[in-house]
Amino acid sequence: MKILTFFSLFSSFLSAGSVNIEDSAGQFFSSGHTNNWAVLVCTSRFWFNYRHVANTLSVYRSVKRLGIPDSHIVLMLADDMACNHRNPKPATVFSHKNMELNVYGDDVEVDYRGYEVTVENFLRVLTGRLPPSTPRSKRLLSDDRSNILIYLTGHGGNGFLKFQDSEEISNVELADAFQQMWQKRRYNELLFIIDTCQGASMYERFYSPNLMALASSQVGEDSLSHQPDLAIGVHLMDRYTFYLLEFLEDIHPASKANMNDLFKVCPKSQCVSTPGHRTDLFLRDPGSVLITDFFGSVRKVEITMETVNLTDPVKQVEANAVNEEVLQKTYSYVDQLPVAEIIHQKPKQKDWHPPDGFILGLWTLILLVFFKTYGIKHLKHIF
Repeated sequence: MKILTFFSLFSSFLSAGSVNIEDSAGQFFSSGHTNNWAVLVCTSRFWFNYRHVANTLSVYRSVKRLGIPDSHIVLMLADDMACNHRNPKPATVFSHKNMELNVYGDDVEVDYRGYEVTVENFLRVLTGRLPPSTPRSKRLLSDDRSNILIYLTGHGGNGFLKFQDSEEISNVELADAFQQMWQKRRYNELLFIIDTCQGASMYERFYSPNLMALASSQVGEDSLSHQPDLAIGVHLMDRYTFYLLEFLEDIHPASKANMNDLFKVCPKSQCVSTPGHRTDLFLRDPGSVLITDFFGSVRKVEITMETVNLTDPVKQVEANAVNEEVLQKTYSYVDQLPVAEIIHQKPKQKDWHPPDGFILGLWTLILLVFFKTYGIKHLKHIF
């Protein structure tokens, strides 16, 4: 009888332990994805759209810092502002007027450049309908375990987004492309962000599952620019992306910030426009979705040579001289680009120079005083 009681207690202990292990594993794999991808698109060309290139490159630098490699990023830039002849600082693109942060950097890999950025190529990248000769760097090689971030910026209107000022993609075409992706098992979860005028109109027609969308402005509203720079002569960023970048700089690979925090990034008091979001198609609660589920792909891994029994509590390692030296070493994530510090810096004081027309006005004043004092007959003494 005692033996039967012992076995029953032992079996109940094992079942309780297995439930705890399953719960822990379920929490660890709650997102259901094993890899991350990003498709970042600037649809505008010409110098006065400098800010759209800076928007895209800023998001590109942030996702790279959080762990998504270039092999999993498809970067599409409709114009090359770094090499534009109007750029007073060639090979650079800045996102702040203090000119401290060059978002173009030394390791940017642009996959689609200039006239390659078309509606057709964008839709082919999403749906995977590319020619066999297309290199891997220009393909979105995602699967049903991929979380995908899609970021678009440019000029748009009610239900459309312009490409190259020559063609446009409608919200219906975009919705159908996402449905093809879902049917072809090309994503697990998808986050869509758009920074353009009337951006909320672009996600009104979405109907695919597991899709979350954010926009910088509502229908009938303009998405406004930010950070004007007199030296370059254009605005450096858009307001929504500026505050999005500021928010992402506080995120590190182990952050617990969730999508509800992302929804509060740019209130109307800062953006002037009204940002919007849509979560009804998303299966999970946005409060349980980490920012790093889409913007990063780094997982903390501890390597050990010892056998770990997952059914028993982890025992503390006995302290000794060797372990004390190991414990003294502390590791932390180093900011690749300390944008948060740069953004709050005051612009550098520039050397003073007289305003336009000052010298001409001064000479006019001198001549008037001379005429009133000596008359025009003494004018020859000046010249």
